[in-house]
Amino acid sequence: MTTPIIQLDAISKRFVKKLDIAEKFARRLGAKVEEHTVHAVDSVDMAIMPGEVVGLVGESGCGKSTLGRCVAGVHQPSEGVIRYLGEDVTTLKGKALLESRLKVQMIFQDPMSSLNPRLKVSDIISEAPLFHGLISRSDVDEYVAATMQRVGLDPSYHQRYPHQFSGGQRQRIGIARALAVQPDFIVCDEAVAALDVSIQAQVLNLFMDLREDLGLTYLFISHDLGVVEHLSDRVVIMYLGRVVETAPTDDLFASPNHPYTQALLAEAPRLETDRRIYAPIKGEIPSPLHPPKGCHFHPRCPHAMDRCRTEIPKLKEISPGRVSACHLNDG
Repeated sequence: MTTPIIQLDAISKRFVKKLDIAEKFARRLGAKVEEHTVHAVDSVDMAIMPGEVVGLVGESGCGKSTLGRCVAGVHQPSEGVIRYLGEDVTTLKGKALLESRLKVQMIFQDPMSSLNPRLKVSDIISEAPLFHGLISRSDVDEYVAATMQRVGLDPSYHQRYPHQFSGGQRQRIGIARALAVQPDFIVCDEAVAALDVSIQAQVLNLFMDLREDLGLTYLFISHDLGVVEHLSDRVVIMYLGRVVETAPTDDLFASPNHPYTQALLAEAPRLETDRRIYAPIKGEIPSPLHPPKGCHFHPRCPHAMDRCRTEIPKLKEISPGRVSACHLNDG
């Protein structure tokens, strides 16, 4: 199958804080008050093939969660096109739009805040498939039990509330809720970040088992390079709203190209590394309210040139299946 299951074309997302009445009045009196625009995602292109696991990596505040929410339909992009199996979802209406939305689900970082504390597990899992007519009310108990078993939960717990479960069990409930509408594509937004390390391993293994059993495709958002290396077929590196490098996982970890990717991997703790002092990337990530001109990474890049301060580097293929956005590749 050559058609991407998800394709993003120049996706941008901006959040604008409008002036309130007091701020508008103050501006009329001469105060320098302006609307605030957060440039969360800036012209991102991406294609994900069926059955693939793509890891999306970057520092906190780089826009990776916002991009994931755009893919899942939680946010509408400010610009650009999102295609599901070749169809522009922004032009779909009615039943066609609903079906495409059901096929793309999202699993959130904090299961306690993403689950309704007033609903029992049975209702959390069955609510969406019942509403959309995927199951009948007479099939609810059997459907919920089968879904809970698939994610490693005891079906006898179906009448319990979220607070009666551990963190790992709550995350499994979130996974069961996503699976209940029979999706093809799942966005995992830091889905194991809030869990203990031993529980992380169990949930990651569950993701891989579900991928094999159900033919799922994942966009796995994380800042944990170890998890991404273990789980992903391909890795996308984001910095301040832009994709700076994309490569197969083994290639990227063996020889990172972009200076930002090199800095990330250089400071990732590894068991085989000799004793050393770790140092963070110099400087702070700039504010998305006022991102730098040119290459967003140039204020922190040790290789920055005058060109980097004025010209946006384009993603350029540096080897088969691998692209990077750095002016150093033009030399």
